[in-house]
Amino acid sequence: MWPDRRLLELLNVEHPIVLAPMAGAMDAALVIEVCEGGGLGSLPCAMLEPERIREEVGAIRARTRKPLNLNFFCHTPARGDDARWRERLRPYYEEHGVPSAAPPLARVPFDAARCEVVEALRPEVVSFHFGLPEPALLARVRGAGCRVLASATTVEEARYLADHGVDAVIAQGSEAGGHRGMFLTQDLSTQLGTFALVPLVVDAVRVPVIAAGGIGDARGIVAALALGAAGVQLGTAYLHCPEARITALHRAALGRDTAITNVMTGRPARGIVNRVMRELGPIGDAPEFPLAAAALAP
Repeated sequence: MWPDRRLLELLNVEHPIVLAPMAGAMDAALVIEVCEGGGLGSLPCAMLEPERIREEVGAIRARTRKPLNLNFFCHTPARGDDARWRERLRPYYEEHGVPSAAPPLARVPFDAARCEVVEALRPEVVSFHFGLPEPALLARVRGAGCRVLASATTVEEARYLADHGVDAVIAQGSEAGGHRGMFLTQDLSTQLGTFALVPLVVDAVRVPVIAAGGIGDARGIVAALALGAAGVQLGTAYLHCPEARITALHRAALGRDTAITNVMTGRPARGIVNRVMRELGPIGDAPEFPLAAAALAP
């Protein structure tokens, strides 16, 4: 059925379809269904403490023994503060009657504590966003027997990942929902659409390429495979599933216009256009990731 079986054999899955890890929008329930359906279920771990990761994986393993992917961020922690940003948001706080003070949102990069969890749980796959962890940590992940995936938004990033030993590259086109996986550049003008980026990455690296961004049905999958991808990563399409942990308001808004913005978290990400994006952005003078998100949380 599948013309390119490299990803199937690499990940030991029935279908070359990867569930995009969507932090805050999903948990073990959606991962289980994708795994049991023959794809690669991905658990987003960037907002989870180590003990919570263990709990979620325990819930997954109780329902399925199919291959599992744990996803982590590799960003540099913010060093500034968000006082000026909170002041700019003050009219919104006052209008909606919410306090400006809120606990920071935990978005922790892959570190020794999370690496210990990986070594203990030994998931079949570990994926990274915003580059790769330091070499010693990456070597420990490999030593645990995990396949390694990582996101690239340019050909240069794809070559970097391949040169540093990833087993497959996720070519993230500009249509993709969520955060841009940019790590060698922050220049948004370098960001190509999925079906322009995929063939360039396929020609640039020897490892399998997973197409991500704007793919939501069979037509998109066929197009990605025709361009040389060995598989696809789907995110927004899965938010329509009953297992997705999003509100009815969020679900109803999925068909609305989207844009790349930095005002929601401090890093460029594609999201549903809303009032704060229209009035302050979409690309505004937001503080470093993830400080902008903590200020907007209330």
